[in-house]
Amino acid sequence: MPLTMAMPGETVVIRKITGKDEVRQHLTELGFVADSTVTVISALAGNLILQVKESRVALDCSLASRIII
Repeated sequence: MPLTMAMPGETVVIRKITGKDEVRQHLTELGFVADSTVTVISALAGNLILQVKESRVALDCSLASRIII
């Protein structure tokens, strides 16, 4: 299921990243890689604030939907 379905406070494991090469490369540079964990800090209208490693990252719903958990 896409990352947009995760609830605030939930820690999930990334299974794969979909989309064009540019999108996958951008998400990888932000720290979203397969088999890593991500914690959802907050969600509003599909847009997410996420804890990735030691950083917080905000993603809009179109990018978050490319991350499969």
